[in-house]
Amino acid sequence: MKLSRNLSLSEMTKSNTATRLGISNQPTDEHVSNMKELAVNIFQPIREHFKSPIYISSGYRGNALNKAINGSKSSQHCKGEAIDIDMDYKGGPSNADVFTYIKDNLSFDQLIWEFGTDNNPNWVHVSYDTEGAQRKQILIAYKNDKGKTKYKFYE
Repeated sequence: MKLSRNLSLSEMTKSNTATRLGISNQPTDEHVSNMKELAVNIFQPIREHFKSPIYISSGYRGNALNKAINGSKSSQHCKGEAIDIDMDYKGGPSNADVFTYIKDNLSFDQLIWEFGTDNNPNWVHVSYDTEGAQRKQILIAYKNDKGKTKYKFYE
């Protein structure tokens, strides 16, 4: 099933962790509908702008998978509203370029510069609220002295 011209449902639900642990990662019809909106409003514009394949490091996560990876209980991944993108994983545009493009051009709920350096994140998290109330919240993820993930506002 296609969610957009260049994104399939199988790409959004693929999880090596789910396969390894025998966890079903099948979305509900509502989650599929949410993923279609995410694909049309976030994924496809990025794909068309950069004219480059997009590596999805994390797409849809059912509750069991989210728990298995210690994901946030309020993760938009569980609703089919979030995607983690790593464009420079296979030599595409830099993740920093993708982050900047999203920030400057797309309507989004949350955008996170995930770890990495001051010059380039390891990956980019972006979400789209399917109820239409986009917060445009921009954060930077980092590890504190105790190794715990923390977030600060992007300036």
